Amino acid sequence: MFSQLTPEESASRMWTAAGRDSSYVLVELQVLQREQEELKAKYEESKQVLESLQQREEELHKKIKEMQDLHLSFDMYHKDEEANRAIEKAEQERQRVLQKEAEIERLKEQLAKLTEEKQELEHQVKRHSVYRDLLEQLLKITKFKDVAALTDHLESLLHFRCQLSERESKAQEQADEQRKALLTLEQQHNLLLLQRNNQLSQLQTKLEKTHSEGLIWEKKWNNIQETAARKTLKLGQIKMAILNLYEMTGGQVGGEEGVDVNDTEKQLEQVKQFFEDQMDIVQQYQPKA
Repeated sequence: MFSQLTPEESASRMWTAAGRDSSYVLVELQVLQREQEELKAKYEESKQVLESLQQREEELHKKIKEMQDLHLSFDMYHKDEEANRAIEKAEQERQRVLQKEAEIERLKEQLAKLTEEKQELEHQVKRHSVYRDLLEQLLKITKFKDVAALTDHLESLLHFRCQLSERESKAQEQADEQRKALLTLEQQHNLLLLQRNNQLSQLQTKLEKTHSEGLIWEKKWNNIQETAARKTLKLGQIKMAILNLYEMTGGQVGGEEGVDVNDTEKQLEQVKQFFEDQMDIVQQYQPKA
């Protein structure tokens, strides 16, 4: 299997197979080791300070005892004020000792806390020793010189994976926002399309109504044209009849003395005048009753 993969790819796959929690535990192990080293240094420093304070405390107690004995001696022999100053100085020393004792108690508590943390870290180191073995096995099939270099590389891979995860999350958020925007645009488009369909339906109804009315008016117009054509034909027949009567009564068409062929009124007047003249003649020759 490993002959087909580079050592780095094999290490990465084994790292992935160990699980995400194991990855973080390996990184945490390095951090804990560094903290353990710092804790050991701090523990040794605190231990030296405590030993120095304990030695100082013993010296102060001894000096206080000497000052107390000196004070009793001076009380007995009523010595001068130098003894009082020595007693006052001893009292000041005693107060400093009390302060040091309080500081020692605080350091003891801090030391106990640090010891407890150290024990907890040692327990975690022991519990995570299996991951150290895994790292040592991975180290044998990779190009790295030591566990620290391998761990740094794995930390870089974890950091890179976190960056990819963040980018993926941002890309997903952008995709969700774009999806929401697209959904909003689709809703607006559907609403606009519905409005346009409603308008189109109204216009279609109005067009059908107008077309129906147009058919009615077209039918009326055809009737009007037919009626006008019949009346025009009849009028032409009447004009021809008047023209015939006009010619039969001796009327002339055209020329200086004649009437225009289209001047039906004059033709009709002359025909009327002819009939009136004929009526007058007929009345003259009728016998009177």
